[in-house]
Parts: sequence; C-alpha cells; structure tokens
Amino acid sequence: MSATRAGKELSAETRAAIKKIVCDVLEVDPADVTDTTLFVEDLDADSLRTIEILAEMERTLGFDLSTAPIEGMTNLDGVYAVVAESEAK
Repeated sequence: MSATRAGKELSAETRAAIKKIVCDVLEVDPADVTDTTLFVEDLDADSLRTIEILAEMERTLGFDLSTAPIEGMTNLDGVYAVVAESEAK
C-alpha cells in the first residue's frame, strides 16, 4: 500500500505532520521511526494507540478518517496510504 495508491500524493508537509503526530502519540523519537518501522513489533504500540493516532490526525489536520481502515495502519507508509485514500474520496 503506498501513499499514492488512491491517486493522491501527500505533500511533504502533510507527511511530516503525520509523522510528528505518530511519534507524539507513540512517545518515540522521530529519528527512530522510518516509513516502514512497524508500530507494534518495533515500537511496542498497542491497538489503542492507532485509535489515538486517528483521533489526533482528525483533530489537528482536519481529516475525516471515521471510516478509515485502521488495520492498514501498521507503519507510516500505511498511515500515509489511509490518509491519501480518505482524501481522494
């Protein structure tokens, strides 16, 4: 799944804002997180954190992710793809 899957490319600013939110919610250093770092396996996150990430993105960035497929949000690439798909609708 890529950030352009739905035909919409996320800007570098949007990607940076999403990464900041993810790192803040997961309480990890951004230097320790790549686009493919797995939230659960590599960062010991639980499923509640995914919900917190969604809520914070909606609140901070104004995305409507109420129907977003959270099962795909296993790393930043997955989050970018979910946001790109939601934005393309």
